[in-house]
Amino acid sequence: MLKRAFALAALMALPAVAQDFSGLARVDMGQSQIVDAGRSLQIDLHLSQTVPYRVFTLDEPPRLVADFREVDWTGVNRAGLDNADLAEDVRFGVLRPGWSRLVIAMAGPLGIAQAGMTVEPDSGAAHLAIMLNPVTEDAFAANAGAPQTQGWGPLVPETPDLPAPVPDADGTLTIVIDPGHGGIDPGAVTHTVHEADLMLALGIEVADALNRAEGFRAILTRDADVFVPLEARMSIARAAAADLFISLHADALEEDEAEGASVYTLNAEGSDRASQRMAERHERGDLLAGLDLTGQDDTIAGVLMDLARAETAPRGQRFADTLVAGLEGAGAKLNSRPRREGRLAVLNAADFPSVLVEVGFLSNADDRALLQTAQGRARIATGIVSAIQTWALDEAVRAPFVRQ
Repeated sequence: MLKRAFALAALMALPAVAQDFSGLARVDMGQSQIVDAGRSLQIDLHLSQTVPYRVFTLDEPPRLVADFREVDWTGVNRAGLDNADLAEDVRFGVLRPGWSRLVIAMAGPLGIAQAGMTVEPDSGAAHLAIMLNPVTEDAFAANAGAPQTQGWGPLVPETPDLPAPVPDADGTLTIVIDPGHGGIDPGAVTHTVHEADLMLALGIEVADALNRAEGFRAILTRDADVFVPLEARMSIARAAAADLFISLHADALEEDEAEGASVYTLNAEGSDRASQRMAERHERGDLLAGLDLTGQDDTIAGVLMDLARAETAPRGQRFADTLVAGLEGAGAKLNSRPRREGRLAVLNAADFPSVLVEVGFLSNADDRALLQTAQGRARIATGIVSAIQTWALDEAVRAPFVRQ
């Protein structure tokens, strides 16, 4: 559980200087850097103009967070920005429309010693300088937490403000399509290709095809390059009264031997190496953004969830098997082991069946090329839609025999 104590926040007002605010602040990669300074960590971020910002630390794991309104990260890459051994991971991007975030996962507890923004009077360019020094684990934990800064509010609401679900009295099935990652969490990145971008494109294509088919209503957990926490994705599906939840991803490995699509269902008892790696990759975005996914259900809630899963889990497994057949029938490339199980947070809902589809591997040149074009994604989209239609018919036949 994250410790909620005030750290250090800096909120800068826009100075009265002549500068063009028609565009977003851009990062000057030539001057910006994250470097070791002995046992300390130094961050220098040079921007084309000043923006309101705040900085603070979060624990478990220790990390620095800088929020902005708003920064254009186009052209910024981790390799060019991060040259520090003390910075284990660096992420940046859109948190939600109008807001940006930079997150630096640190190798150990480092407290904010200095943080300030200076402005060049002539050009209006800004320089955000942050210095972090070693502190004890207890001191870091005591000062970690997002400050309650007036005017900023919760940047990542845990429960989205959604309209009431549309009743499905006519038999329409609600299918929630979840394009993985987004915003500050780009997912796998290979040769400047971002998993989040490709999954958004595929998700929109699948949703459009479903909405054109009779008897289905498709809802996207995100329709832009924004960060949506895993728990919020579940809340979106729940608010929409989802009949089925499909999460879309495309992994990347250190080697390019793996290829093709695979379909995951929940296995709460354990997982193989592939699903362990997936959990680390796909859920790390929430961890870095400061969200806690480790809350435990109380005994009664746990029993009720287990009872619900007794009905939804087999339906999800049947859909996963149907989906493998649907992808194969549409001519999509399958992994050598297309049916897998894993302990994945995005599959943990009890009140609707869910699957996670790894549609391919960005580390594989052929998979990457296919996923980068609408024509290449078409077979995957067709296979998914076909499987949903087949599964829906099968479930309708089974419905009279399900114990109420």
